[in-house]
Amino acid sequence: MHKDQAQQRVDRIRAFRDELTQLEGEGVLTLPPELRAPVDAHHNRLLRELTRQYDVDVSGADKQLSLGMRIVSLLGALALSAAVFFFFYRFWGGLGTTVQVAVLVVAPLLATASVELAARREPTLYFASLLALVAFACFVLNLVLLGAIFNITPSQNAFLVWGAFALLLAYGYGLRLLQVAGMCSLTGYLAATIGTFGGCYWLSFGERPENFIAAGALLALVPLLPQRKHPHFAGYYRVFGLLCIFIAILILANWGSISYLPWAMNTIESLYQTAGFLLAAAAIALGIRQGWPGVVNLGSTFFVLYLYTKFFDWWWEWMPKYLFFLLLGLIAVGLLLAMRRLRSTMREVMP
Repeated sequence: MHKDQAQQRVDRIRAFRDELTQLEGEGVLTLPPELRAPVDAHHNRLLRELTRQYDVDVSGADKQLSLGMRIVSLLGALALSAAVFFFFYRFWGGLGTTVQVAVLVVAPLLATASVELAARREPTLYFASLLALVAFACFVLNLVLLGAIFNITPSQNAFLVWGAFALLLAYGYGLRLLQVAGMCSLTGYLAATIGTFGGCYWLSFGERPENFIAAGALLALVPLLPQRKHPHFAGYYRVFGLLCIFIAILILANWGSISYLPWAMNTIESLYQTAGFLLAAAAIALGIRQGWPGVVNLGSTFFVLYLYTKFFDWWWEWMPKYLFFLLLGLIAVGLLLAMRRLRSTMREVMP
C-alpha cells in the first residue's frame, strides 16, 4: 500500500461513518451497540495505523493544511533552487578550477544525501521533496558548468541524464514533483532527438511542434509498462504526454507554416484542427471508459479550446463583438445540456 491508497481508505471510512450517521438520523438504519462498537474500534485502530505509517489526512482541516504544506514546499524548493543558482553566479568567477569541480561534484551528492535523511525522519516527504528539487537543480548546474569548464560540446543528451536523475529520485522516494521534472527533461530529450532526425540542429527542436507530438505519445505509453511500486505515477505520464500532444496540435492548427509537412498552410491547419477534435473526443471517451478523470478533464478542456479558437477564426473579424460573445455563451449552454444528457444516459445504462 502507498500513501494514495491509504488516503483513499481513510476517505472511505469517513464516508461510511457520515452515511451511517445520516441513515440513523433518518431512521432508516440503526446498528446496535454490539455491532457498532467492533466496527468503530477497527476503524479507529486502522486510522491510527495509517496515520502513523503514511501521515494521511483524517479530516477536512487536515486536507486543507496538507494542500498548504505542498504549496509551501514547492515555493520553498523553487526559492532554494534559485538560491543555489545565484550563489554559483555570484561567486563562481572567484573560485579556482579545482574548487569549482569539487563544488560541482559534492553539491548534488550532499543534496541527495539530505533527501535520504529527510525521507527517513519525516514520512510526509514534504522536506524530502523540497530537498530533492534542490538536488536536481544542483545536478543540472553540475552538467552545465562542468561542460563549460572542460569545453564539452553541448547536446540533447544532457536532458536524458537530467531526466534519469530526476526519475531515480521520484521512484526512489515516491516524489511526484521530481517525476514532473523528469518528464519535462525527457520530453526535451525526445523532442530534440526527433528534431535531429528531421535535419534540425538540436537546439532548434522547439521550432517544430511535431517533435513534441512524438515525445508526448511516447510518454503517454509509459503506463503500459508495469508500475508496481508507484501505480499512481501512471496517470501523470498519461496526462503529461497528452498535454504535450494537445498543445502541439493547437499551435499547428493555427500556424501551419512551422510544420514538417510539405503542404499548403491551410491544408496543414485544417488537418491538425480535425486531428485535435478527434483526439480530444477519443481522450474523453477512453478516459470515461477506463476511469481516468485526468484524461477526461484534459480532453474536455482542449475540445472546448479547439472549438473556441475555430469560432474565433470564423467570426471574430466580421461579427459584432457583443454577438460573438453572446454566441459563445449560448454554445457553452448547449454543451452543458449535451453533457448533462450524456451523463443521464450513462447512468441509465449503468448496472
